[in-house]
Amino acid sequence: MTTTATHAEPPAARHQIVKPPDADALDRLLHRGTAEIIREDDLARLLRTTKRPLRIKHGVDPSSTDLHLGHTVCFRKLRQFQQLGHTIVVIIGDWTAQIGDPTGRSAARRMLSAADVRANARTYTDQLFRVLDRENVEVRWQSEWFGSFTLEHVFRLTARATVAQLLAREDFKSRFEAGQPLAVVELLYPLLQAQDSVEVRADVELGGLDQKFNLLLGRDLQATVGQPPQQLVMVPLLIGTDGVQKMSKSLGNAIPIVDAPDEMFGKVMSLPDRAILGYFELVTDVPEADLRQVRRDLDAGAVNPRDLKRRLGREIVAQFHGAEAAAAADARFMERFSRRALPSDIPDTPLSAAWFGRPVGLVDLLVAAGLAGSRSDARRLVVGGGVSIDSQRQSDPAALMTVEPSAILQVGRRRFVRITPT
Repeated sequence: MTTTATHAEPPAARHQIVKPPDADALDRLLHRGTAEIIREDDLARLLRTTKRPLRIKHGVDPSSTDLHLGHTVCFRKLRQFQQLGHTIVVIIGDWTAQIGDPTGRSAARRMLSAADVRANARTYTDQLFRVLDRENVEVRWQSEWFGSFTLEHVFRLTARATVAQLLAREDFKSRFEAGQPLAVVELLYPLLQAQDSVEVRADVELGGLDQKFNLLLGRDLQATVGQPPQQLVMVPLLIGTDGVQKMSKSLGNAIPIVDAPDEMFGKVMSLPDRAILGYFELVTDVPEADLRQVRRDLDAGAVNPRDLKRRLGREIVAQFHGAEAAAAADARFMERFSRRALPSDIPDTPLSAAWFGRPVGLVDLLVAAGLAGSRSDARRLVVGGGVSIDSQRQSDPAALMTVEPSAILQVGRRRFVRITPT
């Protein structure tokens, strides 16, 4: 198919210095915060041997204005490529955003006007550059090439894929087999995204694991026009503050990157304990040795999860507001925490020294403290969300906890004990 233009590198890109990664940097790039790479060996060899800046593509859907931490998982990986001297090519999906979801199945993918898309994209790119350096980033609009597409171009594009190939995409397949509406224009969406890779001559494309089909189609389409197929780097989907579903503004479980420091810190502190390790890995720069220690401490119950979340909160807030703002948000949170309305007459419950300073079972602790009549009763209380230790809600009945003297255990709204050593 004849494309609308041959897109050469911008003048600034010609002066970029490419830095082949050392073994540690290459390992971090390929393995930390990635879910799958196609093809890893080829990509590693390309990164070690290339003399020119690679073109690292990432497409964004400007369907809303706010970015959240889930978006930054991919942005942070893009930044790693950028720090090696490669060119980041951000595709603003202004054309596909105007397609929306013509079946009406998705309120999140409503058809947008060109003005809406432009307004959203301006905000989107402003927030994007809170993570990426503006230097060596190309921001491209799909309308640069699709704006002049004719019916002939559409026919030639669709001729490069079969219906069977498109119906292999899991959501298309399941809806088709269930007899649910599947508009022809929806089948075009992956082809349009794949054509983006052809237009910008992408060497590598980054996206979420849920975009695997579309990214693979980009490789196929490049091969049909004689371009080297792009390598693919897919990142995991960040779990939201509910600890269950992927982070999404529409689900109300997101941490927007424009949040004020206190609000951002508080949302991090509300994360369930099981999300701690994933957040350290995906949205912080803590060293690998620290990451391994966090994993060991969590597995052994050797640390209070609240302390890990405080560190996590400081790491995340500092990225967007600076270290001073992060420390202040932590201090204000702990001040509010210590001032929370607790009864003035919390009874002391003496426990033997064996309960302190080492991992103990949460369920056993509740029974020993007299807050549950049996282990099954304790498990029920934890699963029901009514158990807190030092105002941190506990949700895992199998958890091992390390508690200190004077820790306050709470069940429901009115039952408190302060555990003390005998």
